[in-house]
Parts: sequence; structure tokens; C-alpha cells
Amino acid sequence: MKLTEKDITLKGDKIIEHVPSSKDKALRINLNENIYGTFSEIGAGQETVRHFFRAGGSSGTIAKAMSAYDKDFSDAIYGVEDDGRYVTESRLKKMLVHEVRIIENRLKRDKHPHKMFFSYANTVATIDFAKQFKGHGWVGIKYQLDPEEEYNEITLHIRFRENDARLQQETLGILGVNLIYGAFYKYNNPKKLLRYLYDNLDKDQLEIDTINFSGPKFKDVDNRLMSLQLVKNGMTDAVMFNPDGNNVLPAAVLYKKNILALRGSFRPVTKVNIDMLENSYEMFLEENKVNKEKTLVVFEITLSNLRSEGEIDERDFLDRAELLCSLGQTVMISNFQEYYKVVEYFSKYTKARMGLAMGVSNLIDIFDEKYYRHLSGGILEAFGKLFYRDLKVFLYPMKEDDGTIITSENLKVHPRMKELYKFFKFNGKVIDIPDVKEEHLKIFSREVLKMISKGQTGWENMLPEGVSEMIKKDNLFGYDSKELLAEHNE
Repeated sequence: MKLTEKDITLKGDKIIEHVPSSKDKALRINLNENIYGTFSEIGAGQETVRHFFRAGGSSGTIAKAMSAYDKDFSDAIYGVEDDGRYVTESRLKKMLVHEVRIIENRLKRDKHPHKMFFSYANTVATIDFAKQFKGHGWVGIKYQLDPEEEYNEITLHIRFRENDARLQQETLGILGVNLIYGAFYKYNNPKKLLRYLYDNLDKDQLEIDTINFSGPKFKDVDNRLMSLQLVKNGMTDAVMFNPDGNNVLPAAVLYKKNILALRGSFRPVTKVNIDMLENSYEMFLEENKVNKEKTLVVFEITLSNLRSEGEIDERDFLDRAELLCSLGQTVMISNFQEYYKVVEYFSKYTKARMGLAMGVSNLIDIFDEKYYRHLSGGILEAFGKLFYRDLKVFLYPMKEDDGTIITSENLKVHPRMKELYKFFKFNGKVIDIPDVKEEHLKIFSREVLKMISKGQTGWENMLPEGVSEMIKKDNLFGYDSKELLAEHNE
């Protein structure tokens, strides 16, 4: 049977998709006489390559399959890791480079002029005997789509969600087949390739929290937008970008850190956001148990704030991320609507003291019961999860139309929540940010956005230095330099 992208049949008015099995995918690879390469799998058995052995016709695909479980053997083959860890991106990349070099050196091009060489690798730790750590790993493929071209590369980080080592091994094997199949047959549509990684799998088996594409076939792929797809498709809860604008593994940057988080739409980032950051950061560093060298500031945008008319506006996402990264900030995109979920997420990677910097309206929303109706314990359950942690809220004031400054001392929550609010306030969980720049209290992102889209002036002074220039240069947030130029010439 010739496999299509997805075999499709019609049943009444419904379109039914038939996902090719792992065996079908492995067989199609095996029957392609031009695909030839190596498998190197460390930590969970040779789970991927066995699918290709069992499918039949594997002698035309598999040049070598190996595992180097012993650390000394692994070091002798791939080199010593500076940090002594083996389940890392660095280890995966060394494996891929080493194996590609071997196949290029040992197989001569004049004998194999049409072969598209590849190296598939994974380095994985499955669940431990105590079942305290569910396991994770790095998986990747370095491969050609044209014998005359440079190699392409796809790497991803996974977290297992199953509680059995054997099941995790089987899941890894299916994922590996999906990756190899997608790399060769779905490379022209990376978004679909990403979704197809879950063929014959369920999202409660596996989380993919980082992915990167590189090489000539992926030169136009923006890895940040691909990361957005991970969150959008429910493959992970959050992704992160460093100040350089590159994807980073959340666990790597959050591990054992003191975290100060600011949530917002940042559409665009304004002087209010920076004033909030600078003031709360100084206060956070004065806290006990906070180490400046281990403190990370995170600007977090929820997926719900990226939606435009029910759909995610990817261009808008990229604009916001770029502006924040240009200011030297680390950005996290999440699917968390409630603050307690953000704190729970951070708590997976650190037990150190955390801080949330927010405005008065955000704090009032936290005390609104409607956001917690899905919890059996309601708002008390949410607050237990939120404030049970070593957490402080740094509150930025708000200025009312009549000039009144609202702080933690005079803000109003729902009468039923008044005593609960007092409890957390008097226990030092909520701290006012003093000495804010009062002129900044008149700045609102939504007003700035309206001024930009209407071609008005004056919004530039409401933004941090350099941001307005980027908006004008790249025509962000509805800014139209050509239209303004035409009006000027008239």
C-alpha cells in the first residue's frame, strides 16, 4: 500500500484520518533505497531501531545500531562532558556529529552517489526505581535530503509522563519512528511534522517542551514560532526564550533559581512594566533567601493573551517576544490562566524563594472566585497552592481617575474575600512597591496600542528606550510607516 500523508476516508459528512502505524512508517523508510544511516541510543534500550529491524528490509537502511551505556565507553566515543551529565543537549549534538562523521568517512560517495545519510540519536533517563523522577531525554536526527546539500537537524527535549519504565521505552521508540519519518517525508511543513510526532501516542504519555530545526531545508523556520506550536497543541505547558531570542530548556534556566515573574500582555512593553521590574527586583534582592547570582527575571505571557478573534496571532507573538528579548529579558509563553499554575510550574524546578510583580487590578482578579470554580476546593485550594510556596507578591499601585492612589492598604476585594485577603496581607505575602514614578501610572498598553494603530503621536515617550524605534522599523502593532509617509507628503 502506498502511504499518503494521512490516509483519508469519508464517513457520511465526516473526514476520518487513518494514521499510519509505526510499522508502516518504518517499512516505508526501509523500502526507500536512498535513506541510509546510523542509530545511537543511550539510556532506554534500542527502542527506535527495533521498529526498523522488525518491519523488514532494514539492511538497506541501517548502517549501524549501537548503545554505549557505560559512561567510560560513552566518554571514549563521544568525549567527556564538562558538567559530568549525560542526558543533555550537548551530549546529543556530540553523538549526532560523531556518527555523521563516521558514516561520511566509511562510506565513499562514488560508491553511494544517491544515498541520503542520516544519524538518529537519543540520550535518555527513564523513571527511577523510587518513581520520584519520571525521566526525560534528548532526541534528534541529523540528515540529508539531497546528497549534495548540507545536513539538516531536528532536536527535541522530552519528558515522560508514564510511571513505568517499559512503557516509557515503548513510547520513546514510537516517537523516534515518527521523528525519522517526519524528517524525510514531512520536512516541507514543520508545523504538521510537529503534530505528527504524536502519531500513535497520547499527550499523557509524553511532553515535548523544546524543539529546534536547523539546516538548509529549515532556513526559513523560526524556532520560536515552532515553540509556540508546542504550547498551542498542548504538547507542553510552557516554553522559554533567552535574551538572545533563542529557545531554551525551561528546566535548564529555572533549576534552583530565585524567580521573579512579571505577567502581562506586553503589547507593547511600556515604561510601567520596566518601572515595576526595576522596583520589584531591588526589593526581591533584599529578601532573605534570595541570592542575586541565582536570581532570574521572567516575563510571562499567557497563551490566552496571544489570541486574536479566537486564533493565535503568531506574528503578534513574535513581535512581543522580540521586543522583550531586545531589552535583555527572558520570556516564557505558557497556557496558564491562573497565577497559582505559574507558581506550581516554577516549583517543579526550584524550591527557592519566588516573587510575583503585578498591578492592583491583577491582584484583585486573583481574589475573584469565578476563576476557581473548576477546582473542587475552590479559591481556598488555589490559594493553598499559591501561597503555600515561599512566595511574595510585589504590588505596583494604580491611579484612579480622581487621582486616588490604590495600594494594598486601600484596594477593595469582594466582601467574601476580605478576611482572606487580610490574612495574606498581614502575613507579609503582599508588599507594596514604594517610590514608583507617578507619571508612569497614566500609561496603559491598550491606550498605546490604540495610538499606534491610529497613527497618532506621543506614544513613543511611553515606551522604554529603543522600543519605539523597533516598532517603527518593523511596522509592529499596526504601525504603518508608508501610510504616515504618504500623509506627510500630502
